Amino acid sequence: MRIGLLGTSWPYRGGLSAFNERLARQFMAEGHEVSIFTFTMQYPDFLFPGKTQYSDSQKPDDLSIYRVMNSIEPISWHRAGRLICDLKIDVLIIKFWTPLMAPCLGSIARLARRHGVKVVSILDNVIPHERHFYDKLLVRYFIRSVDGFVAMSDSVRQDCLAFLPAACHERVLLSPHPLYDNFGKPVNRDEACRVLNLPADKTILLFFGFIRDYKGLDILLKAYARSIEKHPDLRLVVAGEFYNNAQQYKDIEEQLKLTGKVIWRSDFIPDDTVRMYFSAADLVVQPYKTATQSGVTQIAYHFEKPMLVTDVGGLAEIVPDGKVGYVCKVDEGDIAKALNNFAEMSPEKRKTVFAENIKNEKQKYAWSGMTAACLSSVNDKW
Repeated sequence: MRIGLLGTSWPYRGGLSAFNERLARQFMAEGHEVSIFTFTMQYPDFLFPGKTQYSDSQKPDDLSIYRVMNSIEPISWHRAGRLICDLKIDVLIIKFWTPLMAPCLGSIARLARRHGVKVVSILDNVIPHERHFYDKLLVRYFIRSVDGFVAMSDSVRQDCLAFLPAACHERVLLSPHPLYDNFGKPVNRDEACRVLNLPADKTILLFFGFIRDYKGLDILLKAYARSIEKHPDLRLVVAGEFYNNAQQYKDIEEQLKLTGKVIWRSDFIPDDTVRMYFSAADLVVQPYKTATQSGVTQIAYHFEKPMLVTDVGGLAEIVPDGKVGYVCKVDEGDIAKALNNFAEMSPEKRKTVFAENIKNEKQKYAWSGMTAACLSSVNDKW
């Protein structure tokens, strides 16, 4: 079968590219022909919140990547649709993450469907974390451009169902976010700490990924300030690029007298360095205010690290409380309580409480489950 993936890929960086490229390789391993159709321009620079959209890495030799569409240029959408049809793609898979991309991705999907291509969307979000008045209008346009859907959490599935008639609900399948196993194997913790210049003799809490308001770093800093009074050996590592005002977090750090106790690595973390941060971490913390699912949890599973998440969106679905970590309220006191509990465990007890459960739980998140769900969402047409 000829599979097309429409969305972010090299030369763009970040989790969307990592997901699409890993999915492409899984389809290839299963014997399919795969082409990726990505952007000549993804965001205008003035709309992009980070330092750069682009990766420093070389183009992957094993992937067929076509840079064909500009997100704000309709003529290029037509060109992308024609290329998809010329390559005789059977199933086109679109990773949908923001309503801003609905006109581009939805228009290409409609062009492809007119020529018999079946279109599936993997839904990161339906309604975004940071909402705007136009979201529902754009989402509705995109939803009506697609044959089948794969939601990675039940909360996203329910959001999608709200846009569809009851007769189409069977087209929305649920398949959890697969493991991010493309960042390499773990390394010895002491070695990772040496490479990153982190204190190996401290308990390291890792907040990882782009920093946006909904991810709750402000709440975590306040919880950490409570916990470090009782457990001075805790160290919080914040590894990721700011996508909103950095100063507000530095102000909290100063107000709570945390200067020197928070280790800031405020740049985009290259793929070849990700494994170092997760190998060094003792606990991966995600104090999100809102969420659907998270790729960070799936990196943590790959590196077999316990997690702290908040009870929002689909996070509690994939992080069983007390088995692979902690599920907390969106509350600094509740998060501090969990941090204290973790700090009071010996390394041996942490292995007893969490390690085997993590190894067992991670088996649920194979990429073959995602590829099967994508094809199943349109399989009765074959």
